[in-house]
Order: sequence, then structure tokens, then C-alpha cells
Amino acid sequence: MEVFGSRRKSSVDAVPTIPLYRSAPELEVRLEDFELYAVSRLRVLKGISDGLSRGKKSNEMENLVKELWKVNMSHPDASEVLNKDIISHFVLRLVYCREEELRKWFLSMETTLFRYRFLNETADAQRALIAEFNLPYKAVSSAEYESLYDKLNQVFRAYSIQSLPTAYTTYYKVPFEQVPDLVASRRVFILKGYAYVAMNQVLSLLVTQYRSLLSKALVLTNRKWTSMIREQEKDRLTPIVEALSTSYLGPDYSQPKDHAEISLKDINQIAKSSFPLCMRHLFDKLREDHHLKHGGRMQLGLFLKGVGLKLDDALAFWKSEFSRKVGAERFDKEYAYGIRHNYGKEGKRTDYTPFSCQKIISSTPGVGDHHGCPYRHFRSVFLTQ
Repeated sequence: MEVFGSRRKSSVDAVPTIPLYRSAPELEVRLEDFELYAVSRLRVLKGISDGLSRGKKSNEMENLVKELWKVNMSHPDASEVLNKDIISHFVLRLVYCREEELRKWFLSMETTLFRYRFLNETADAQRALIAEFNLPYKAVSSAEYESLYDKLNQVFRAYSIQSLPTAYTTYYKVPFEQVPDLVASRRVFILKGYAYVAMNQVLSLLVTQYRSLLSKALVLTNRKWTSMIREQEKDRLTPIVEALSTSYLGPDYSQPKDHAEISLKDINQIAKSSFPLCMRHLFDKLREDHHLKHGGRMQLGLFLKGVGLKLDDALAFWKSEFSRKVGAERFDKEYAYGIRHNYGKEGKRTDYTPFSCQKIISSTPGVGDHHGCPYRHFRSVFLTQ
């Protein structure tokens, strides 16, 4: 896949509905699409990660993936949908091949995406994809099937999900380590190291094969990246690639809102009803201890500025709290300057904006600090209170 500044070809060879991404396509990609397509797919993968972390069930994940794909991977030109799919995968493969932890995350999320995309396909599309894998397994003979029928029947009855096997059911004899999820959930009969996998369970085989193919591809891509691509594209693609893995994809809270304005008399109620957890925690700690360390003052102070607290009210707010612990005179000498500085009234007179979620997530609070992201830095017992 080559990247150019302008034109892009719009056709690819016919492939199954879900590509296996065995090799990069011969496509010219506009530089802006290179990044935009990657961000769109990254939203899907991070949505999947969020769904898994929330413990969503299989049917819920299936619906979630369907919606994420529809929202993020559509294209005004129907003929470009497949191109967007392929291009975005190979861009993110480049992004996430560079470190072991990145490779593990990408491999897990892409495998999960493949699983649920397969389940959302029609039966004809599923059969076409199965044929594309060209699985190296032979179907169990009729004689062997008849000899094991009672055992297979017991397995099906045990988990009561699929209908009982019939004379028309096709089984594959597969090394058990290649279908770990079926073995773990006791949904296959195992004999002499082989699992007997029904046709309607073949997705487990496909997922294992897909994961293996992608894992090997990531290692090879990493070699190409370190030996050639990173240096060749250091002035164009490398900065994009290195930034994408840490991109924050949530709402942008760093830009000031012209219409936003809050007053001191409303701040307690607004904090209770509307502050995000990270700011609510800082606000409560300030009320409790009448003091915050520098990191907490910066995070909460700029947030309050961003939601519309004026400078005079900010000075009054912080002074009313800090003076209870350090006294009004010390506050005026040591802390008031920092507040005026945040509002662009001191020093370089820079109009500072609130910290982005990515900055808060990436911070490293120390002992006695209360800033940072609760979901990243706090113990689970705090989050369940």
C-alpha cells in the first residue's frame, strides 16, 4: 500500500465480504484518508474494548459491533466501503506493530471484531469466508460419526444451545488446542487429543486461524517498520503513525465555550449533578481538606475556568477554601498568582485551556495527590463506593 498526497484508485480485486488482510492492496491513498480511515477503525476497536471491559454478553457484543461498524466504517460512496475497511486495517497494523503491548491489544481487538462481524454476515457470506480459509481438516467419516454419536449427543445435551446432531451434521476432527474457547466451555467432544467440531461451531476454528495469521503479520510488519519504513517516512507518515496509538477519541473538552458561565452560588449544585468523576473527586477533596497540591489545582482550576467560572469568582472560591488552612495572607502571597496566571493575567499571559482527557489519563499522581483519571489511577474499591 502506497500513500500519496492526492489521487486514489477506487477498485480492488473481488474479495469475500470480510477480507482476511493477507497482503496490502495496490492502492493509492490520500494522506488525509490515511489518518481519517485509521481513526474511524480505531473508534470501533476502542468501542469493542470498552464493551468487553464492561462485561457485555455475547449477544450484546454482537449488536455493539454491528452498530460501531455502521456508525464509523460507512462511506458516502458504497464502492469505497471495502477500500476503507482494508486501508484502515493496514494503517492500524502499522501503528500497533511497534511494541509488544500494542500488538497484543490490536490482535485481541481485531480478533474480536472478526468474530462478531462473521456472526453478523449472511449464511452465504459465512460459507464463502469458510472456503477462503481453506481449512486443512477432513470431515469425520460416516462410520466414525456413527460410533461416536452417543458421545456427541451427550455434549450437545449438556449445554443445550444447538439442536441435537443428525445424520446430516458435518464434523471436523481438529487438534483440541486449536479450539480453546470450545474446550474451555465444554462444547466439544475430545478423544485422543482431537476435538470433534460441528459445522455450526466452525467459527472457533476460523478465529484461531485468523488470530494466527494476524499475529505473524504483525511481527513481519514490525520488522519492516524498524528496518525501513520509519526512517523513509520520518517527515510524513511516521509522526502520524506514532501519534495514532495514543490518540484520545472522546469529546473535546479543551475548547472554551462562549455560552458557558457559572457563579459561586451555583457551583456546589453543579459539581454534584454535572461534574465528571475526576473533577467531582478534586472538588470534594478541596472542600474536605481545604487544600490541593499543584497538580490538583491545575486540573480543577482550568476545568472551572473552562466551564465558565470568571477570574474574580475563581479567586474568591479558592481563597475561601485555602484560607481555612493556610490563612488569607499566605493565600494572597503564594497561590493567587497561579490562579491569575491560568486566566492569562500574569507571566506570558497565555490563555490556558482545560486539560484534555488524554492529558489527565497520562498524568502520574504522587503520594497525597488527588488529580488524574479515577478509572486509570484509583483502586477499584474507590470506584465501587
